[in-house]
Amino acid sequence: MSIDQSDERTAEPAAPPRLTWAAIRPLVLRLHFYAGVFIGPFLLVAAVTGLAYVWTPQLEQAVYDHELHVPAAPGVVPLEQQAAVARAAVPDGTVTGIRPGPTPADSTQVIFTRPGLEPSYHWTVFVDPHTGVVRGQLETYGSGQAMPVRGWVDTLHRSLHLGDFGRWYSELAASWLWVVVLAGVVLWLGKRKSSRSKRGRLLSWHRTTGLVIAAGLLVLSATGLTWSEHAGASISELRSELDWTTPSVSTALPVSAAPGDVGIDAVRTATLSAGLTDPVEIRPPSAPGKAYVVQQVGRDWPTKADSMAVDPATGRITDTLPFADYSLAAKLARWGIDAHMGLLFGVANQILLTALALGLIAVIVWGYRMWWLRRPTRGEARVGRPPSRGTWRRIPGRVLAPVLVVTAVAGYYLPVFGLSLLGFLVVDLIIGARRAEVAS
Repeated sequence: MSIDQSDERTAEPAAPPRLTWAAIRPLVLRLHFYAGVFIGPFLLVAAVTGLAYVWTPQLEQAVYDHELHVPAAPGVVPLEQQAAVARAAVPDGTVTGIRPGPTPADSTQVIFTRPGLEPSYHWTVFVDPHTGVVRGQLETYGSGQAMPVRGWVDTLHRSLHLGDFGRWYSELAASWLWVVVLAGVVLWLGKRKSSRSKRGRLLSWHRTTGLVIAAGLLVLSATGLTWSEHAGASISELRSELDWTTPSVSTALPVSAAPGDVGIDAVRTATLSAGLTDPVEIRPPSAPGKAYVVQQVGRDWPTKADSMAVDPATGRITDTLPFADYSLAAKLARWGIDAHMGLLFGVANQILLTALALGLIAVIVWGYRMWWLRRPTRGEARVGRPPSRGTWRRIPGRVLAPVLVVTAVAGYYLPVFGLSLLGFLVVDLIIGARRAEVAS
């Protein structure tokens, strides 16, 4: 029914839209719902494979006991002699690092690069430091010297062994995890009382568990993105622009530096006398005119990441970089990555990651179960209806505009997130158009 002119003149102007939880909640709920439904499978795979990875350090200690451990005995063969034995075992390799056993019961690891190895992979010879006998050779992975079992599970978690294409799955999961978590926290803050029905009980468990693990999941999302292919490149660029990169010890030597090489043992003795304790990796000069680098490789707490450069001709320490001199951003990056891998606090860290993974799995399963319980019992529909569309129109422009700007920036720096969000919007528009066509 229309109104006449007099009514139009005397009617009071409509009040401007107010920013209320009632206006915002449907949009947040719809975002949380769609992200949960479509990204849930990727998060589930990431949680399961991450759970499998958490305890691989103990597994590899058992599986590769012969290579990693030796009978403790007095006396040690010089490192130079151990390296020579390893070189003879890998004639086509080039030594890139030597890790002396940190205890008398640990083998020395002589690390090589050799033709045919994939990026980030090494070939490692394990030598008994007491006898100089080779105990085995293995392909190892990454800066953490992961043995084949841990490397295989790591690749499964990172790319499902599908190469660069497979890395999209983990990046998609990491890119959306923080969005799902933050939306869930916002919904919890404005929560409504749950019913006592089966779905209401599931919702209560879903909310409570999600809130308990929220902080941990945000850390996993942030650290996971640093390893991703596309977002990782953006983060590295941003860190470089802000001077938040991890520093490295200078290996440059004076042009007038004398030739010669005092050898690995003298280099280790010099740094040990200067306070650089085990575990360490000794890296030979990368080119003429460069220094040895000796760096601590302990990744538990407190972090051991000090490094020193040593002149190969004189055995004199030319540069020192203590971990204490790292910027706060570089320290946080190191701590975050080590915590993500379950290394920072040892077994306690592994237990926490296990709880996070199991909690995330439970939250996802409960979410899908709640969706199933919302399904209609009559008609053709077989799944629960999503939250209503078009709720963004109720949000005032002064609030919506900054949200869109933040979303655009996030989509630029996290391109997989941005592209998938556009995909969600396209699908939502198509569904809305089809429903409007059916209704007309």
